[in-house]
Amino acid sequence: MTTFLTNEALHQKSPQELTALLYEACLTNLEDAMALIDQKEFTEANEKLKKASDIVHRLGTGINYEAGIIADQLDQVYNYLADQLVEANIRKDKNIIQEAITILEALMSSWNEAMKSKKDSQPKMMKQKANAYESTAIYQD
Repeated sequence: MTTFLTNEALHQKSPQELTALLYEACLTNLEDAMALIDQKEFTEANEKLKKASDIVHRLGTGINYEAGIIADQLDQVYNYLADQLVEANIRKDKNIIQEAITILEALMSSWNEAMKSKKDSQPKMMKQKANAYESTAIYQD
């Protein structure tokens, strides 16, 4: 993570914001692991890869399966990433780590875009509700 967050600050985050932070932390750990492999610091790389794997598992447990097929597909992606991170850790294979980074960057980008579009659409939805309320209130006289 690029910033240090206190427990209090974390408790003030929405679940969506926490998911974004998990993506960021996972990517940071993977990038650090690649650098540590280059430096032949395999024990530290192991720790970073284990942290990244833990984060992927946490992301998987946060899936809302009521969302339908997209949730099932996301679960499959997380399972694939978890398997790949184990393999990367055993082999200390930077190519596997890079593939995981590519997948996570795409997921994080999509997640952040969805959060942004949700924030942008909320005021419009609230206006529509207000207008609907006003129109029914006017006709009830």
